[in-house]
Amino acid sequence: MKSKKLVIGGKELSSRFFLGTGRYPNPYIQNEAIRASGTSVLTFAIRRANLESPDEDAILQHLEEDHSFVYLPNTSGATNAEEAVRIARLAKASGLSDWIKVEISANEKTLLPDPIETLKATEILVKEGFTVLPYTSDDPILCKRLEEAGASAVMPGGAPIGTGLGVLNPYNLSLIIEEAEVPIIVDAGLGSAMDVAQVMELGADGVLMNTPVAKAKDPVKMALAMKLAIESGRLSYEAGRIPKKKYATASSGLTTFKL
Repeated sequence: MKSKKLVIGGKELSSRFFLGTGRYPNPYIQNEAIRASGTSVLTFAIRRANLESPDEDAILQHLEEDHSFVYLPNTSGATNAEEAVRIARLAKASGLSDWIKVEISANEKTLLPDPIETLKATEILVKEGFTVLPYTSDDPILCKRLEEAGASAVMPGGAPIGTGLGVLNPYNLSLIIEEAEVPIIVDAGLGSAMDVAQVMELGADGVLMNTPVAKAKDPVKMALAMKLAIESGRLSYEAGRIPKKKYATASSGLTTFKL
């Protein structure tokens, strides 16, 4: 399989690692983790940012005034489409970004995305010219509907946000990836480099994470580990693994051994 660049909303990205900016022990560790990750896309909750003065916001001052990042603000905290659309419009009006991660959770315990409201918000924001990346559950039908609604990429979760449970349903993720005509970025629930390599070997186009890096014992080292896992998992997917078989096959046949 040929390697292909990751392009979203007409923008070619240099990294398949999307990194969140919350929950780090302090700003210094956050910036060092960002640097180690090699990410080109930073995501954050709009409700945590100072939209009146985005250039002075602590969340947005990354890597010594480096403005080469793509900002992916999210609508975390929204419980319906109306709230998500309003939050997205505020971010765009501030000049922050016309990229938006639609994130709508109606249940505070599971934080699972509301499928109906997510689809509704995606349809509205696409029509308004946003580059929309909706966070959704690992439902193949819903992911296809979001793509058909004009999402520039679709972001199914491997497990509920922040759980670190890994990929609960690799079969569904593989179906989503197989059917997709837009990039699939796995978002939420991953906890380790092993989880990341797994989704990349399934053919995912990238991974978004925050908690597994920010709350690791060593966030900087974990950011590097996740970066390498993404790269190795993608290379493995492109190389094409051997098929699984029930019985052993010797790498050199028995007939090659002569007395």
